[in-house]
Amino acid sequence: MRQPYDLSRRGFLISGTAAATLGALQAPVLAQEKVFRLGALNSITGIGGPYGPYMLEAIKIAVNEVNEAGGAAGRKFQLFAEDDQTKPEAAVLAVKKLVEINKVEAVVGIWPSSVGLATMPITNDANVITMNTCGAPEMLTENKKGLAWMFQASNAIFGNAFAEVARQRGFKRPAVMAFNNSTFVGQANYFKNAWESGGGKVEAFVIYEPNQSSYRTELARVLATKPDVISLSAYRPDATIILKEWFQTGQDCKFIMPGWTANEDLVKALGKEATEGLISISNVAADKHEAYKRFAAAFRKVAKREPDIFAAQSYDMVITLALALEAAGPQADVAGVNGKIRSVTGVGGTRVNGFAEGRDLLRKGEKVDYEGASSRLDFGKHGETVPDFGVSDIRDGKLVLKETIPGKLPA
Repeated sequence: MRQPYDLSRRGFLISGTAAATLGALQAPVLAQEKVFRLGALNSITGIGGPYGPYMLEAIKIAVNEVNEAGGAAGRKFQLFAEDDQTKPEAAVLAVKKLVEINKVEAVVGIWPSSVGLATMPITNDANVITMNTCGAPEMLTENKKGLAWMFQASNAIFGNAFAEVARQRGFKRPAVMAFNNSTFVGQANYFKNAWESGGGKVEAFVIYEPNQSSYRTELARVLATKPDVISLSAYRPDATIILKEWFQTGQDCKFIMPGWTANEDLVKALGKEATEGLISISNVAADKHEAYKRFAAAFRKVAKREPDIFAAQSYDMVITLALALEAAGPQADVAGVNGKIRSVTGVGGTRVNGFAEGRDLLRKGEKVDYEGASSRLDFGKHGETVPDFGVSDIRDGKLVLKETIPGKLPA
């Protein structure tokens, strides 16, 4: 039986273009069934709109997988979903509804750091587990109760990766442009620190304000220093404007950008010529893992496309949580479940690729190591992962993977 969802805004249905809405697909829960109340807080609208609907679909796939296997520790997931609109103010209202009205025990699928930081005090006060794809360094320091789990590399690791790739490609005169929020300013600062620690110099460091119709002034300040590469920490809407205005100048330089921005959707917005040679760096899904293959097959049936890294991470959040719930046992409280997350993802156990496989081993008293769809899930002391990065070039309008490099914490 598929577990019912309580999706609190407009009816959610994913399409190939990610046009999605939230709504009520509610059915009664059987009184005799003990459930685990799970919240999904996704960026269905706003800047995160290209990702949030697919993240929610991945969460639903994982919930169905767990529930159709009979649940974890005798408990099925009951899912409640909210749209944070990619805005901290809206996210605070949404998470309060999840915590205070829906009485959720965990919240998964948080995408931007601004939302993660705004909601963490609320979930911490309520002793609710959260799982996210946030990258701001503050996510680590603010995780004071150890209830937050980061499935995306922190921006310290992203900044290091950008600097390492710039060196490997032989660039000598990098400059930095970054969207003014905690995620991208952190990424920009770590790039600068990593580059300068190797004896280099950053030619320009410009933080720009969002929601402008033009960034010519900021771009001119950067281009005046004659950089050979620009590390651009940006979302797709502002990156589209910046790259269009750069292309119009005719000035020769390369760009290194995060993969959620530099992708084939950016090519559609700007055309092949303006995007040729862009360097795209992103966590890459573990496409050789059986967990990814199983998840991707289910995802394609609904979304009619390949899952992106955020969708794979969202799927892993639910499976990880379910295995921790199973390991903690039917009488465990939230703290007990939270305390088992590292034990079901760490080294030393039998590698498993899905919930049912892991559950069966746990019931035999064996240890398991869930090998995720998104990456190996070896959490650090602050609840952070250090996954691998894919380095791709955009060539003739397509992303071409050039290499995979391991994520590294800053020295």
